[in-house]
Parts: sequence; structure tokens; C-alpha cells
Amino acid sequence: MVQTVITPFSHKIGSPLTKNQITVLQINLGKRCNQACIHCHVEAGPNRTEELSPEVCDQLIELIHRFDSIQTVDLTGGAPEMNYGFKPLVEAARAAGKQVIVRSNLTIFFEPGFAELPAYFAEHKLQVVASLPCYLSSNVDKMRGNGVYERSIQAIKLLNELGYGSDPNLSLNLVYNPSLPTSRDQFYLPPPQEKLEVDYKTYLAEHHGITFNQLLTLTNLPIGRTKLYLQRQQLHQPYLQFLEDNFNPETVPHLMCRNELSIDYLGNIYDCDFNQMEGIPAKTADGETLTVAKLLSAGSLDLLTQVQTAAFCYGCTAGSGSSCGGALVD
Repeated sequence: MVQTVITPFSHKIGSPLTKNQITVLQINLGKRCNQACIHCHVEAGPNRTEELSPEVCDQLIELIHRFDSIQTVDLTGGAPEMNYGFKPLVEAARAAGKQVIVRSNLTIFFEPGFAELPAYFAEHKLQVVASLPCYLSSNVDKMRGNGVYERSIQAIKLLNELGYGSDPNLSLNLVYNPSLPTSRDQFYLPPPQEKLEVDYKTYLAEHHGITFNQLLTLTNLPIGRTKLYLQRQQLHQPYLQFLEDNFNPETVPHLMCRNELSIDYLGNIYDCDFNQMEGIPAKTADGETLTVAKLLSAGSLDLLTQVQTAAFCYGCTAGSGSSCGGALVD
């Protein structure tokens, strides 16, 4: 079989991908999680122990307070709530007037010691972004584990009772991503986000009496467990080619990596969470890698001029585009 050659992403767009002013800090607090989803690009799970250290947490809090240009602090994991530093970072960011996003798997609410989380979210007006890769139970449980759908529905009901989905200050967004393919004819991009959102809202309201604000559609990026799965199925290279074939240049100006820094639990800096998981650090024009400590020492968040790119960047630019905020273009 002839190996397909994927066009380097920078060649496809005709120039390096440039950074804009940094307004978003996305912090991966660690790999500890109460779930081990088959599509997890972080490869998180109950047996992982990597998490933020007190030293890096203190540095991040200083960073949040020092730079007014930071508008959003986006907390992810693993289950961010299970990893060190979650509440200190939430409270520091909210005290500094920043929007705080928590990327929650929802089922964490039912683990011992975490029952107070919904009330905590509401108290601090956190924007909740939660994975629900389908509105049908069978598809969700297949991707995320038996019983996850039902626990997710119960979690959303708890959030709804506190005003999430109805109070304009309490935003709850759900995340869809396609099922993993078993053959080339099952390569799919997410359907149109607005139409699918209507389907989600109609089904979930009629069958479960629950509401949410927005649906965010994500493309499966060939990273982490998704990459390992595709490699086992001998689909990794064909899937990359599928993503390149669906490249949409209109998405490029809106890519999330252009105005964010992704920070790992060790304090290292990346252009995005996907680069973080693939071990591709952000680099200055001089080729220097960065840490939170270096940003504090330099007194600037804007030390990067270019985004480090790779073949999986086609996942964010295929079709309507894909980001942590959902589709990039209509």
C-alpha cells in the first residue's frame, strides 16, 4: 500500500500561522479523572496521578492577577475538579474579574467528596462546558462508559435546578463529537452545529426535561486514545488525509491557538491543548521554549509570534472548523 503524504499545514495555508494578543489561558490541571473515555486525547483516567504542583499553581495565580489582557481562564484535565489547584485558580480568576470555564465530565458530581460542585459552580458563576457526544444513551455509553449517559442527565438536572441554562449568568454548553470510525467509509465531520443544537434541545427537553445554552461540535482529532485507536484500525493516515481533503481556509483566522496559551501541570507553555498532548512546545522566534515562570520574568504574555503546527491541525480546519468553542464558521 502506498503511504499517503500529508501536506505540511504551513504549506497548505501558504505562510506560518501567526499569534495574536493572548486573551485566553487554557490550563490543564492534570491527568487524574474518574473516567477513561475511548476518545480522550489526554489519555486521562482513574489511575493517572499527574497533576498541578503548588509552586506552578502560585505562579499561575500571579499570572492571572498581573495581566489585564487575560479575559478567560479555561480549566481542563482530566477532570479538572479532581486535580490540585482547581478551586484556588477559580477563585483567583473570578476575583480578578476573568471569565472562568470548567470543562466538566458531569459524572464527577457523583464521586465521593464532589457532591458540592454544582453549587460551587453556580456560586462562582463558572461557565460549564460538558461532554455529551450524543443525545442518545447508547452512543454516549459506548464512547464514555456504561451508565455515563444517565449520570450526565442527572448532573444536568442538578445544574438546571441552580439556574444553569436559564439564568444568563450561568452558562451550560454541551459538546458533541462523532463516533470513532471502524472503516474509511465512516469518516465523518460534525454536522452543522446550529441544526444539531436544535435536535439536542428538542430531544433532551422532551425526554428528560433539561435545558442548556449552546451545543459545541468538535471534530475527532487524531491524538491520544483516538490516535491509538485509529492506528490499531490502520486508519490513522487515511483519516489525516480525509481531514486535509476537507480543509477550509475560512477557518484559519478564527483558530483558538492564535490568541491562547495552553499550560500543562508542569508549567510548560504550548500553543494549544492538542500540541500539549503531542509534546510540541510553543517556541519564540529564537527557538526558546517557555514556562509560566519565564512569562512572569519577562513581564509579558506575548512572547510568541508563530504557532507550531502539525498534520493534526487539519482537524481544526476541516469543514466548519473545530475548537474548544465549537465550530469556527457557519
